Amino acid sequence: MTTAVDPSPGTVLLAVRHASKSYNGVPALTDASLELRAGEVHALMGENGAGKSTLIKLLAGVLAPDRIEVEIQGRPATLHSPQAAYGHGLRFIHQELNIVPQLSVAENVFLGQRYPAWFGTLVRWRTLNRRARDVLAMLGVHHIDPSERMARLSPGDQMLVSIARAFAGDDSDNGSRALVYVMDEPTAALTGHEVDLLFEVINGLKARGSAVLYVSHRMEEIFRISDRITVMRDGRVVGTRHAADTHPGELIRLMTGRTLQQVYPPRQTPVGERMRLTVRNLRSHAVRADAFDLREGEIVGVAGLNGSGRTELLRALVGADRRLSGEILLDGRRVSLTPAMAWRNGVAFVPEERRSQGLVLSRSVADNITLPGLAWLSRGGMLIDRGLERRTSRSLGDTVQLKMIGPDQTVRELSGGNQQKAVFARALTRTTRVLLLLDEPTRGVDVGAKVDLYRLIRELSGQGAAILMVSSDLPELIGMTDRILIMRQGVLVDEVPTAGLTEESLLSLCYGETAHERSTDGGR
Repeated sequence: MTTAVDPSPGTVLLAVRHASKSYNGVPALTDASLELRAGEVHALMGENGAGKSTLIKLLAGVLAPDRIEVEIQGRPATLHSPQAAYGHGLRFIHQELNIVPQLSVAENVFLGQRYPAWFGTLVRWRTLNRRARDVLAMLGVHHIDPSERMARLSPGDQMLVSIARAFAGDDSDNGSRALVYVMDEPTAALTGHEVDLLFEVINGLKARGSAVLYVSHRMEEIFRISDRITVMRDGRVVGTRHAADTHPGELIRLMTGRTLQQVYPPRQTPVGERMRLTVRNLRSHAVRADAFDLREGEIVGVAGLNGSGRTELLRALVGADRRLSGEILLDGRRVSLTPAMAWRNGVAFVPEERRSQGLVLSRSVADNITLPGLAWLSRGGMLIDRGLERRTSRSLGDTVQLKMIGPDQTVRELSGGNQQKAVFARALTRTTRVLLLLDEPTRGVDVGAKVDLYRLIRELSGQGAAILMVSSDLPELIGMTDRILIMRQGVLVDEVPTAGLTEESLLSLCYGETAHERSTDGGR
């Protein structure tokens, strides 16, 4: 069991050495070592299959290792079960939250513990709610009502309640307290504001002397929140870096063996002269864009802060949000698009939230990829030709390098990167590709899948499609696009060429500096 003594900053709370695990003789983890220190956020990065999940399962006592040495605050420890891991002060917050939606916040905070009760049977709700409020307040969370039902909370607030539950398990009297919090992709379903709240809580945990092992694919978050970064590849730890002394290119090289220049494929064909998309005086309830164009083969980015209207611009173009006014021309023809008409006119939309908007998770890969093509897959408009459906989905899956057991596999079982590839494959079912609207196309996928998607985007532009791409990843925008549109408060305010643009200058434009001010001020 862990001691109740608060560790001093920098003390090694958890040391793992020589962690190894094989399945039927195939190594999933080989001789991995890791140290977590008091008062630090330690990021763990790697592509899917790098060994991160296996290492976490060993720490959680879910898997039996082939070999491992563990020390908790310098003392040997055995993590032979989840109960043992808990008793040694390890707390786990997973991407798929373990909550009971029908119960209140307070009940979820103290789930698995004895509730305060009269005569051992009647729950003292006022006391339970007060204790939950106290726990949340200790984490700096004051806006969540303990009596509210969990189902009514946003994903971000549900994540905060899950952390509060881990925190509420501390009991200094019997020596059980949280030393290490392991967070696996905690921001996958969170908004920008919710991410800010989560990071405030994480900083509070650091200040209390805990260590946080933070697993994520999101490079910008890693550099924002972490102190040290460990990278895994092919089941091995390949390097640990101080966040202040490294950069994304170095981490990408460690994860993939590729340089940053190899991640963003160069343009092979010039931008064409034909105007694929022309927009004039576009207005919706959320967006105002006076004028912009996309040429054949051009990749144009859309940058802006959270809430700036980037997603809403794409939704207005594709007809998902109602337009109040404006003119849209595709290949010189004036069109008034609905999502169905957009598809028939060669416009494909890859939404930001793939799991809720881009996929039917309970259906097969084949069903998801061929969903827009049911008309030409059916015989006489009635019976679907399943053989043609499978052949089509397998062919398109190969095109986007989708890794699957087969077309009949449920799409829910795929990794995040392969789910996104399935969404891209669906966009390719239309042979006429005039325009692709991509909203955060690589969010939440590992670097290897990103490289595959970048290659695909570049190939599609080389085939003549115009591509409008929203991204919060500034290096991605700079590395992949020809021009970037700047959105602020729902208004398209600027346009800049990508050549010579830096992350700093692009961020300045998003915050309010104009391209003219940037050029007259020496580019800063």
